[in-house]
Amino acid sequence: QIVLEADLTIQTIMEKLQSYKSRVALNFEGIQYRVGDFQVRVGKVAPSYSETMRGIIMEVEYLPISSVLTAKQILEDFVDAWKDALSKKSLPGQFLHIEPNFGEYGLSDHYTSQHTAVQYATVMAQLIATVQSAQVRT
Repeated sequence: QIVLEADLTIQTIMEKLQSYKSRVALNFEGIQYRVGDFQVRVGKVAPSYSETMRGIIMEVEYLPISSVLTAKQILEDFVDAWKDALSKKSLPGQFLHIEPNFGEYGLSDHYTSQHTAVQYATVMAQLIATVQSAQVRT
């Protein structure tokens, strides 16, 4: 379980995200790894009413740097290496790299728990859209 602490700007962030209005409940279950200077969290995502997996979420954090802009290239290289490794496997689905524009939410370059909240909300919005489109097709 992850608990995030926020100041008053969270109201602006939540209003901009609009994700709190969705009526879909998702369960996240996973493991955290430390690989050198990287912290990687990997988990499966399923609707709360079903065991059918709807996605795999991976969060990558480069621990030595708290500047979003400075860490950007290092994280992009990590993601590219991961995509390359996945491309050699014949796995179903697709790998999406979702990176919100933190400036839209009034967040600074110094990474905080509010950046994490925006990332999680953005990923959840993508997963909710996927779950809802699957419900429409069935």
